[in-house]
Amino acid sequence: MRIISGTARGRRLKTLEGMDVRPTTEKVKEAIFSAIQFDLPQATVLDLFAGSGQLGLEALSRGAKRAYLIDHSPRAMAVIRENVTAAGFTAQAELIQTEATAFLKCLSPSVQFDLVFLDPPYRQDTIQEMLGLLEQHVAADGKIICEHERELELPETISVWQKKKSRAYGSIAVTTYIYKEEVTQN
Repeated sequence: MRIISGTARGRRLKTLEGMDVRPTTEKVKEAIFSAIQFDLPQATVLDLFAGSGQLGLEALSRGAKRAYLIDHSPRAMAVIRENVTAAGFTAQAELIQTEATAFLKCLSPSVQFDLVFLDPPYRQDTIQEMLGLLEQHVAADGKIICEHERELELPETISVWQKKKSRAYGSIAVTTYIYKEEVTQN
């Protein structure tokens, strides 16, 4: 696993070992970042369920100004810390070890993210819950990128979110949500 593009291009990243770990493949990561490349400069990014931190670090490498890397696992946090240091982003990365739900419930409504990466454990219906909790914390022109199992059919709308697109890459799917048009026009 490596950073694909940007200032830290080619840097190797560590990942957690084990059967319950599912790092984002380079093919999927390249597709995600090709779609959002113009949203990255100076963006504030939230990588919820960060795992190894690779999505947040890729965003920083491509011009995001700040990335919040959230994971509840002490093992994951140790790997994220190593990867942040190896990529040279200690000043731009905020590492927080906590449950995703607790993190979002404690945030001030004034905290806004331009891009959110949601890659929770599969088969737990977590994405829909997180989308509800993110309502106040995404900028009006922000995006939420959800990585999930291909079989999971996410609804066209959830809370204030409208599905922009969904693409499958083998057994993985990536779905992007934006604010519903009528919400952003008010």
